[in-house]
Amino acid sequence: MTPRYSVIVTAHEEGQSVVGPIERLLEAVGSSAEILVVVDSPSDSSIPFIHELSKTDSRLRVAINDLGRGPAKAIRYGFSQANSDIVVVTMADGCDDPHQIEEMVRLVERGVVVAAATRYSRGGQQIGAPFFKSVLSRTAGITLGIFARIGTWDATNSFKAYSKPFVDSVGIESDKGFEVGLELVAKARRRRLPVAEVPTIWLERTDGISKFRLTEWLPLYLKWYLYAFGLGN
Repeated sequence: MTPRYSVIVTAHEEGQSVVGPIERLLEAVGSSAEILVVVDSPSDSSIPFIHELSKTDSRLRVAINDLGRGPAKAIRYGFSQANSDIVVVTMADGCDDPHQIEEMVRLVERGVVVAAATRYSRGGQQIGAPFFKSVLSRTAGITLGIFARIGTWDATNSFKAYSKPFVDSVGIESDKGFEVGLELVAKARRRRLPVAEVPTIWLERTDGISKFRLTEWLPLYLKWYLYAFGLGN
């Protein structure tokens, strides 16, 4: 049967620390979902633990990205492997709260092309994030929300649900970091398509090492930030 929605989980050398976040995800999502844990290599340390969990839950499978290393390519590969017209993107680091997934999926089912989990609207919160990273993402979210009317106060957050036909139609150009989420919201805004949001509480990871590369990826975010205002092609 076609799953109601697909969840793409990007993982990179998480090892045993992947178990807790995946277990919480399995508890939170519906029985009609599929979960694809996307890794960049068949030797990734996350794989044995995912395979062990999949023995007792058929919703879960590993997808080995063959587009090249990095979060953006992993997300693109996940979309190509998803079997549903609704796709949720989240990370294997445990920062996102999977209990927002069902609500985001319902928004896409009702007609929005992007449903964002937001840390910066009423009811949302960000706990433990590095100060500079937090200030940048909050500033980007607020300015895009007020001046570009982008439909969410947290455009840079990667935790989102998408209409797969929309993503297929506009394509994903990002090829390095987590700027995919901002790219797709900006493309929806330029096409005047509906974007909605639900509040979420984001917690900094307590196990493993963050894979976020602020200095390297900041120019990529800036490109799509300006695009949301109508600048650039």
